[in-house]
Amino acid sequence: MSQSLTDMDNIQNKLSADCENCFGLCCVALPYAKSADFALNKDGGTPCPNLQSDYRCGIHKDLREKGFRGCAVYECFGAGQKVSQVTYDGNDWRNDKALAKEMFNVFPIMQQLHEMLYFLYEALHLEHTDSIHEDLQIAIEETENLTNLSPKSILDINVSEHRASVNTLLLQTSELVRATIPNKETKIDRKSNLFGANLIGADLRGANLRGAILIAADLSNTDMRETDLIGADFRDANICGANLEGSIFLTQAQVNAANGDAHTILPPALRIPDHWY
Repeated sequence: MSQSLTDMDNIQNKLSADCENCFGLCCVALPYAKSADFALNKDGGTPCPNLQSDYRCGIHKDLREKGFRGCAVYECFGAGQKVSQVTYDGNDWRNDKALAKEMFNVFPIMQQLHEMLYFLYEALHLEHTDSIHEDLQIAIEETENLTNLSPKSILDINVSEHRASVNTLLLQTSELVRATIPNKETKIDRKSNLFGANLIGADLRGANLRGAILIAADLSNTDMRETDLIGADFRDANICGANLEGSIFLTQAQVNAANGDAHTILPPALRIPDHWY
C-alpha cells in the first residue's frame, strides 16, 4: 500500500536540508567556479567566505543579488544534517583537520544516497507503482542501510553501481506512470534540443524529459502532468502558469532554478520560491 500523507511529510522533512543541524558542509566541502551561478572560485574543502562562525550564510537572503544563484538552488536532500549529527555524532570539522577531510569526502556520497532515497520514496507513494512496491521497499532498505554505515565504509560504497540498480526501478516507475496517458503522441522528449525552446502552452503530459536541457526554455502554460522530469535542467526556464502537478521526480532545486508565478501549479511536496514574486 502507498505511504500515508503523514508518513510522506516525515520522509520529506528527513530528506530536506536542515541547516540548523548541519556544520555548513555544502559551504565547505563542495568546490565551485566563478560563473553566472557563483561570484568567485572556491576549492573543495575550503570554507566559503560568506560562511559565518555559527555555520550560517552571511548573505543567505541576498544570494541571487550577490552572484551566488547556484547556492540558492542547491539541495543536499538532508545529507548535511545526517553527516553532521549521525555519521559524525555531532563532532565539528573545525576541531579536527583529519576528521574534516574525511567528512568532506563522505558528504557528497551521502548526498547522492539521500537523493536516491528521495526518488525511491516518491515512487513508492505513487498509486500506479503497486506492482513494484516490494522491489522499491527493498531498495529503500538497502539504501537506508548504506547511509548508516561508518565513514570509512561509506567511502568504500560503489555509488555508481548502486545508482544503476536504483535507476532500473525509477525507469519502471516512469513507464508505469506515463502509461496512464492513453494514446499519447509527442515529438518532444529528452533527446530534443530544448535549450531556449518555445513550448508555450504545449501538451507535454506523459513525456519523457529525463535529463532534458530546458535552460531558458519558455514553458509557460504548459501541461506537464505525468511527465518524467528527473534530472531536467530548468535553469532560467519560464514555467509561469505551467501545470506540474502529477509530474514525477521533480525536486525543489529544479523549481528554484526556474522562473514561475502564482499561477504555476506544483506537486504538493514542493513550494513556490521567494524569487518568483
